[in-house]
Amino acid sequence: MDKPSFQELVRLFGRIGLVSFGGPAGQIALMHKELVHERQWIGEEQFLRALNFCHLLPGPEAQQLATWVGWRLHGVRGGLAAGGLFVLPGALVMLLLSMVYALAANVRWFPVLFLGIKAAVLALVVQALLRIGGRALNTRFKLGLSIASFLALTLFNAPFPLVVLGAGVIGALAAARRPQWLKLKDVPPAQDEAASRTPVRAVVVALAAAWALPFVLIALLLGPHHVLMDIAAFFSRLAVVTFGGAYAVLAYMAQEAVQTYQWLKPGEMADGLGLAETTPGPLIMVTQFVGFLAAFRMPEPFSPLVAGMLGALVTTWVTFVPCFLWIFALAPWIERLEHAQRLQGALSALTAAVVGVVANVALWFALHVLFWEVGNARLGPLSVAVPDIHMLNVQALALSALAFALLFWARMGIVTILGLCGLAALLLRAWLHM
Repeated sequence: MDKPSFQELVRLFGRIGLVSFGGPAGQIALMHKELVHERQWIGEEQFLRALNFCHLLPGPEAQQLATWVGWRLHGVRGGLAAGGLFVLPGALVMLLLSMVYALAANVRWFPVLFLGIKAAVLALVVQALLRIGGRALNTRFKLGLSIASFLALTLFNAPFPLVVLGAGVIGALAAARRPQWLKLKDVPPAQDEAASRTPVRAVVVALAAAWALPFVLIALLLGPHHVLMDIAAFFSRLAVVTFGGAYAVLAYMAQEAVQTYQWLKPGEMADGLGLAETTPGPLIMVTQFVGFLAAFRMPEPFSPLVAGMLGALVTTWVTFVPCFLWIFALAPWIERLEHAQRLQGALSALTAAVVGVVANVALWFALHVLFWEVGNARLGPLSVAVPDIHMLNVQALALSALAFALLFWARMGIVTILGLCGLAALLLRAWLHM
């Protein structure tokens, strides 16, 4: 594996940040394709172990994985560059969309365009599931763990951290007693890289201070009871409990924003989520939409637009600064401990569980792309997502078929597929309205 220059890293993650649509599954698939399959900057085992590690942390796992890759290749500056570029394009687009939404402009063409993009992402998720599963599930034990994780999430709505941590405990026990069940590979000694020379304590202290900075500035300039202080406090709390991605905390965020703080009206959270799904970067960027509207509607002493932009900035800052903090504080220890057999077993089992998680996300994504309505049927302890077969989205089905053909048959690049599917969605809708 050749180590890229810092400039090469910046160029790649700048491009990834612009095209990383589709939520964590699609974004992880994109990074896997670019970093492991095509450029071979990161090994398969390293990538999967890092993904497992990021799944254990609060916050958006795809952005944290990008930060880890940058840290691994170029230390702290690499982590800041990769993680920042992964977030920045989506943050800017989300800010623009929030402004348009607040000003009541017509955004009806966005769902049409991005229906095609979602169809392309569905194909990409399936490709990632096949590729990662084919490499990770090399024993019956791992296959069983993957299936068990999928069923726990899909049928029992098991808490995501419980599923992942449970798989890790099982893997550690298996590594001690039945290591052949996991086919553990030897991990090469850690190299003398920029990452290993990073002064961890100083970086952690600096990031903790950066996290606290908005609170200090708001208290000094606007007082402790300003809406921006409420925004900073609420989304800081959210940054600590966002295990399992944006969807895991969406209901809690909607309840607090609508009922407790009255920042949003009922139904507006769904609008924000729809906008967030049309932007590159982490889906948790929906928090920026909430922060923008909260400050936009209580702007004093600023104008509504200025207040909204400040609200979006504060929200994004306290949402993502902790992500860098977790990675820079904990990643060096993971690098040192990954040579322990039990830890290798835990991470190997986690890899198998992640395949089940990706399968669960792929199923959820497919149902919500291909059907207009998806309900839940309860059978005792089971809770099963059931689509209304009479509400099949024929346009989404046709666009998904196009995306699968472009990816698996024509083998086109991701950017090309995203563009063609988005254009096809617009043309199809125009043709249906003629």
